[in-house]
Amino acid sequence: MRKGFTLVEIVVTVTIIGILLILAFVNLTSSQVNARDSERKSDVETAAVHLETYYASGFDETAANGSYPSTALTTDVASMKSALRDVDLDSITAPGAGGPLDTFISATNAIETVGGVTPSPTVSEYVYQPLAWNGSGWVLCEEGLECRRFNIFYRLETDDAVYKVSSRTQ
Repeated sequence: MRKGFTLVEIVVTVTIIGILLILAFVNLTSSQVNARDSERKSDVETAAVHLETYYASGFDETAANGSYPSTALTTDVASMKSALRDVDLDSITAPGAGGPLDTFISATNAIETVGGVTPSPTVSEYVYQPLAWNGSGWVLCEEGLECRRFNIFYRLETDDAVYKVSSRTQ
């Protein structure tokens, strides 16, 4: 009677364990990517809801405002806190970003397509595009203009595609 395992049995066992470990790693990585993408979608939706609240009631909830924040929203934390009232800024910070100012950047043009907005968002940046009507078309809404609508552009890791969330009052 022989005792122990043959070399073939050991190689087969190690190979099977290796395959199982590779599958577990791939599934874990995929789950992490999906979780980060879910967080991105949630961040953008949360910011959009708070922007709609700003549109409805302005800075202090006393009167209807009727406009959205300009590109000044992305300049400092104080502007974000006043415009996105009662939001936890960590809840709108992209995965991997250092903070809300690293996350939200202003668009530099008024092109409303996912391929036309500049800069193009990365997986750790969301591009805020407030828009104003100048009588002949929509322009980027900078300080001093009445911002009548907005878009937020973001990129997902799973498909590397850019998506857009728009204001309700278009």
